[in-house]
Amino acid sequence: MADEGGRTAAEPTLRRRRLLDWRLAVLPAWRELRARRVLVGVALVCAAASAAGVALRSSAVETGPVRDLARSGRSATADAVITGDPNAKPGKRRPVIILRARVEVVARARVRVPVLLIAGDPSWLRLLPSQRVRFHGGFRTPRRAELLAAVVIVGGPPTVLGRPSAPQRAAEHVRARLRAAVDRLPADQRGVLPGMVVGDTSRLDPGLAEEFRTAGLTHLLVVSGANLAIVIGAVLGLCRLAGLGGRRAPPLAALAVFAFVVVARPEPSVLRATVMGLIGLLALLTGRQRHGLPALGAAVLLLVLIDPVLARSYGFALSVLATAGLLVLAPAWRERLARRLPGPLADALAVTAAAEVAVAPVLVMLSGELGVVSVFANLLAAPAVAPATLLGALAAVTALISLPLARVLVWPAGLAVGWIAWIARTAAHLPYATIPWTPGGFGAITVLLAGGVAVLILRSRRLRLIAAAAMAGVLVAVVALRVLAPAWPPPGWQMVACDIGQGDALALAAGPGQAVVVDTGPDPAPVDACLRRLGVRDVPLLILTHPHADHINGTSGVRHGRAVREILTTPRTSGREARLVSGLAPRSALAGQQWTVGDLTLSILGPRAAAPALIPGDDGTTINNASVVLVARRPGFSALLAGDVETEAQRALLGDVPHVQVLKVPHHGSRSQLPAFLAAAHASISLISVGAQNDYGHPSAFALDLLKGLHTQVHRTDREGDIAVIRTASGVAAVPRH
Repeated sequence: MADEGGRTAAEPTLRRRRLLDWRLAVLPAWRELRARRVLVGVALVCAAASAAGVALRSSAVETGPVRDLARSGRSATADAVITGDPNAKPGKRRPVIILRARVEVVARARVRVPVLLIAGDPSWLRLLPSQRVRFHGGFRTPRRAELLAAVVIVGGPPTVLGRPSAPQRAAEHVRARLRAAVDRLPADQRGVLPGMVVGDTSRLDPGLAEEFRTAGLTHLLVVSGANLAIVIGAVLGLCRLAGLGGRRAPPLAALAVFAFVVVARPEPSVLRATVMGLIGLLALLTGRQRHGLPALGAAVLLLVLIDPVLARSYGFALSVLATAGLLVLAPAWRERLARRLPGPLADALAVTAAAEVAVAPVLVMLSGELGVVSVFANLLAAPAVAPATLLGALAAVTALISLPLARVLVWPAGLAVGWIAWIARTAAHLPYATIPWTPGGFGAITVLLAGGVAVLILRSRRLRLIAAAAMAGVLVAVVALRVLAPAWPPPGWQMVACDIGQGDALALAAGPGQAVVVDTGPDPAPVDACLRRLGVRDVPLLILTHPHADHINGTSGVRHGRAVREILTTPRTSGREARLVSGLAPRSALAGQQWTVGDLTLSILGPRAAAPALIPGDDGTTINNASVVLVARRPGFSALLAGDVETEAQRALLGDVPHVQVLKVPHHGSRSQLPAFLAAAHASISLISVGAQNDYGHPSAFALDLLKGLHTQVHRTDREGDIAVIRTASGVAAVPRH
């Protein structure tokens, strides 16, 4: 039927259906668009709030009396509150102590700005966060783009104006009792365990720390989200065993979290994990389902708004990326791996690989290296992390009541830590444990591109076959090169200048598995690795030319796994050598002495006479000039090892310099060179032991020009790595490792 207008009765129904279909099609899209707009709006508001926070902080640190002092390079007296633990770093002449503080009074003006303090007096190491001090120092403008008002070079000890806060005193008491509890453990265990439990790395051997870094296990040396998760899980489990309800357990866990953060110090990873853990506990308390990514996002947003400095913290970025990798990548990878591997193994491998992949771009940007063995090292170390952390935390609490009982508890924890340390050492010494990569932003981009290519290859069977064929070809080429190329060390090596960074470490062959070592570099790990590559197991004589950190701080690396028979030092000593070689009595080297090890003869040219002890305040020149200078000879080989002597000592030795084949250039090729001294050696090869991009400008253009004019071959460790000297039919030749 049709009405007067000719319309049928079905038309209104058809229009309603069309309207309903339109609503069903358009409304979801409209709602999704609105949700996206809200999300974008929230993101923009958060970005604006973060930018405003950074702008306010930047304005505070870039203006005011502290920045004015820094721009003019003046010195002043200031009152400040310590905000971070003091950290000792190896220095040229003595350890350098670095710590953060908040200046509150300077030049009678009240301020509140962060600064970085660089000091040399050991009394700074006894300070705790929250402690108020007064100091006098030179204010300098920060070189890096950090939110600091100034870098202050402090010359003397601090004037302590007050005690630390009660929480910080309590935290230090817990740390001290834990250190006392682990005193009887082996050195590696008592250095690592406090770091894993409460972030205390004051006893950690620098060489072991470097091996942890190479193996990709550095995150185990600091308190992170994993530690916090273990603590929260343990507290919740204990509450469940005690019969506490779901409402009582989360508040107790929150209290444990706050206590843990105070003791472990609020580092970026700890702060991120703390906020995220508290959000999860709140969800547990309210009965709502916990979602990982929203919790992580809320944690990051809250922390950056509270402290904008975290937005520029690499430690914070690494922590967030690792957690995001666990939340985004690990579940899918776990599901795929579970089809071919047992469940626990699939879980561990997926978690480890996801975290490593997520942080790889930032690590490459910082270090210029890509870890190869880190996934497997973490996989092997993972089973020991929870027992070490839980037993260590239990021992820390028990030590407050009973130290003997705590020592019993740390014994099994030490065994777990010993396993982790063994994994770190073993992995760090594997060939190609790390691969050199372009550092900086470009390196991070190339890693991301390589990851994208890897994903494409894994998704295509044809690309997988092509990639497998290419990798097989590369493997064959590498094996062929390794077989055809000369091995390291080259057969019959006479002397090796080890690449240990800015410093000296030399090895003189003294028989099968034996070497005389002259200086040990600034850190134990590089010299230890160099001697391992050379197959040195026995050191009949260790010579420490002078007591500067870049020549003696690596001594423990020489002694690691090796027998050191005798120590020779300069008479002008600071006493540090004796502390580094505890158990051995160093002997003084004087001109005219001669030492024989096998067919190797060592003749001491200087220092000429016994010198008085180190004078406080010496600028280092006197100590450099008191370096042990020696000539090493054996049939077909001779070398002059000149320590760090400068022009005055070079002039005094000028008449005694013999003709040699190899010259170890004094003082890393600094400008303090006497042309006649270099010329008197008539060396065909000159070795410069120097660190890449060092702060001293070594080697100087002046020294390089002098050596060029003498027509000697110049070889540098910063460009060639370890450098070996071998005998040839026509004399000697230098063989770089790289």
